[in-house]
Amino acid sequence: MLRELARRIDAFQERVGRVTSFITLGMVLVVFFDVCLRYGFSRSSVFMQEMEWHLFAVSYLLAAGYTMLYDEHVRVDIVYSRWSPRKRALANFVFAFLFFFPSVLLVMYTATPFIRNSFLVNEGSPDPGGVPARYVLKSFIIIGFALLFLQGVSETIKNFYVAMGWEEPEIRVKEIH
Repeated sequence: MLRELARRIDAFQERVGRVTSFITLGMVLVVFFDVCLRYGFSRSSVFMQEMEWHLFAVSYLLAAGYTMLYDEHVRVDIVYSRWSPRKRALANFVFAFLFFFPSVLLVMYTATPFIRNSFLVNEGSPDPGGVPARYVLKSFIIIGFALLFLQGVSETIKNFYVAMGWEEPEIRVKEIH
């Protein structure tokens, strides 16, 4: 039952990753258009520049869980890389409860008033011509960390199965379409 939950979370994160790739493509197109306007026509737009930042922030936050799915987060593996797969899985399992889950929940907890206040004042850009509804961008902090938490649940389940010796470690390879 837990393993099926992990499979469903992984499949969901895969879909989120695909959607995020389109957001990233949108960001690249906005940057390209902004650069063409700036250097080709000596025109610039606060809205375009802020949109670049907003799309980057959204893609970064949404991709955190997807990145964890493929174990692509940066880490220093001086000792960890020398351990057996079972010992690494056990360490991942224990450290998830000691550090990962408390950290993610702390960010979500402390971000909530920040986001709530943004909604209450209908926060927009402080610059004239900037992107309105900045509270929408800020809500992605909770969404991104919720996705990261969800993937942490999946990884913890998988690490538990490996640590117990019930499964071999899964090596995930991204499919390019």
